[in-house]
Amino acid sequence: MLYQAYQLQDDLMAPFRLMASSLSNGAAPEWMKSLPGKSHINASLEMLARFKLSHERPSFGIPSVMVGNRDVPVTEEVVLSKPFGNLLHFAKDIDTPQPKILVVAPLSGHFATLLAGTVRTLLEDHDVYITDWANARDVPVEEGPFGVEDYVDYVIQFLEELGPGSNVLAVCQPCVQTLIAVAVMSAANNPATPRTMTLMAGPIDVRESPTMVNELANEKSLSWFRNNVIATVPGRHKGGGRRVYPGFIQLMSFMAMNMDRHREAHRKLYVNLANGEYEKARKTKEFYDEYFAVLDLTEEFYLETIDRVFQRAELATGDFTYRGTPVDCGAIRKTALLTVEGGRDDICSLGQTTAAHDLCRSLRPHLKRHHLQANVGHYGVFNGKRWEKEIYPIVRNLILAME
Repeated sequence: MLYQAYQLQDDLMAPFRLMASSLSNGAAPEWMKSLPGKSHINASLEMLARFKLSHERPSFGIPSVMVGNRDVPVTEEVVLSKPFGNLLHFAKDIDTPQPKILVVAPLSGHFATLLAGTVRTLLEDHDVYITDWANARDVPVEEGPFGVEDYVDYVIQFLEELGPGSNVLAVCQPCVQTLIAVAVMSAANNPATPRTMTLMAGPIDVRESPTMVNELANEKSLSWFRNNVIATVPGRHKGGGRRVYPGFIQLMSFMAMNMDRHREAHRKLYVNLANGEYEKARKTKEFYDEYFAVLDLTEEFYLETIDRVFQRAELATGDFTYRGTPVDCGAIRKTALLTVEGGRDDICSLGQTTAAHDLCRSLRPHLKRHHLQANVGHYGVFNGKRWEKEIYPIVRNLILAME
């Protein structure tokens, strides 16, 4: 009944949001327009109109990018379409080929567009592809389950689509699956094994400096998660009947970790709207338009992630098996490794990503590099000025060195 209760609340609020949106966009009667404090009324109406979550992927919003001294148009094209996600290519019409890179986006309650800033920066010097994950509530039950090993399958298939000589960059949660995929490909001498692998703020070994996220995942049993946060998608959606971990629960969990910050951001948004500071308001609205776009995870993927990544740390302990075969990261011998951590990351703390270096024991020292970015939190590792000016040049230089 969890999903049904959420859907009912959203349906009940919809008419009020529609009315508020209409009134704030000029449809208010004349007597209302002449009321004192009109700017505050309009600000209140807009805040009410924005009181909603979206379940559809926003736009990446990258119409063009500077390549050298030329502004080059960017076209999004689906290269490979699969039930639980597409391989999306940001195509550019340029004369000189650029290194191919697959960006592996998290499957953790938000759409891949959360990495739009990451992609925009990479596009200057690279031919960029991304894992564009589907909202599980839109995937028919007939398509079957989607678990952690299915995710690994997708990463391998996407890298094979890019072909030999490509690179891979994973952000946050899929660092685990990406490392597994590269290990499996290396063991099989797969010609599409990437030249470089960049792992950014990912939970390779959650036993290192556990965060609040790690503690929450371990303080309850797996059956507790199954019985309390897994819900059935209502029949009105394409994935009606599918069991999922709803994105709105993940969003509430993330917001609860920094509720004071989100309250303050919305207080400032109201003030900006009331004072006519629309440029300041626009930046805040764009952030929350993306942040409030939520994606549901399949039951099996969520529970397997809790069990195998956060509770048992199978990859770090050497116990992870892929399709019945033990995964050995020691099989990685030619793929250069870069790990990146944020000094103020409260989701994936120091040491959790660096653990990949010990696992990739066969890599020679010159093929390993770690970067600690001081004074950035989790989001700042892959977005914002520090990513663009200090972290990205290290990623770019590693790829150039391996060309």
